[in-house]
Amino acid sequence: MLRQPLLMLARSHKVKDLVTTLPVSSTIVSGYVPGETTADAVTATRTLIQSGLHVTLDFLGEDTLDREQADQTVAAYVDVLRGLTEQGLSRNAEVSVKLSAVGQALPDGGEKIALENARVICQAARNAGTTVTLDMEDHTTTDSTLGILRELRKDFPETGAVLQAYLRRAEADCRDLAYEGSRVRLCKGAYHEPESVAFQDKHEVDRAYVRCLKVLMAGQGYPMIASHDPRMVDIAGALATRHGRAQGSYEFQMLFGIRPDEQRRLAEAGEKVRVYVPYGQEWYGYLMRRLAERPSNMALFLRSLVSKK
Repeated sequence: MLRQPLLMLARSHKVKDLVTTLPVSSTIVSGYVPGETTADAVTATRTLIQSGLHVTLDFLGEDTLDREQADQTVAAYVDVLRGLTEQGLSRNAEVSVKLSAVGQALPDGGEKIALENARVICQAARNAGTTVTLDMEDHTTTDSTLGILRELRKDFPETGAVLQAYLRRAEADCRDLAYEGSRVRLCKGAYHEPESVAFQDKHEVDRAYVRCLKVLMAGQGYPMIASHDPRMVDIAGALATRHGRAQGSYEFQMLFGIRPDEQRRLAEAGEKVRVYVPYGQEWYGYLMRRLAERPSNMALFLRSLVSKK
């Protein structure tokens, strides 16, 4: 019931202005999106790394239908990678890229444009001594994104993939990508998808996540467990032990501002933990869409405001 109102609010500049000026709201926003500029992103990265964590930076924006905007997004990634290098942070920080933000959805040759732009970012990341992970979006882009991933990995085999466990195809995709050198982030999935392509029931999604996790942890690749669910974290640890995986042969990933105490606890226990840090001027739409995508996100968001754990 909240989805459509939240999506409408995501497009409202007046509400955005209100949210960013109210003291409580601005505090909430800064707790989940550290800022709009490269300097903000680099500062947040430094703080997290000093706390023993790793980082992946996402310059916010998606569904780009303007070539100039896509080029600006590429420039922003090159700039932040330069900033990370200058501050000596790139060893512990990478970037996450939505292909729709770099031209995938452009009406004329969008896939080719996105591939070319992703190559530029991958080269900048390699020059900085770090990596890129391609974010996954709604199911209509899955084949295109995996196709672009295959092309990128010919020259940049270190490029990471993302799979969404709630998609019915995810387990098969995990098997395809669980090879040596393959970095795969596994998340539950947050887009509003039809039942024909995605599990709808929370328990079904959880079971699908575990099935995918078993495939990745048993495989030869590098699993990235993106979940705030304590049960999934525990299961991942048990599977690592079962398959003789040493700490550092996989990692946990959580969102900036969500369960920071748990992030630090895992890191202090010797686990590699990477924090997904979104930044940029498009933060408002990102925040509202994340709440709209699934009711569980709203509950998690509200609980974290109270506990911040």
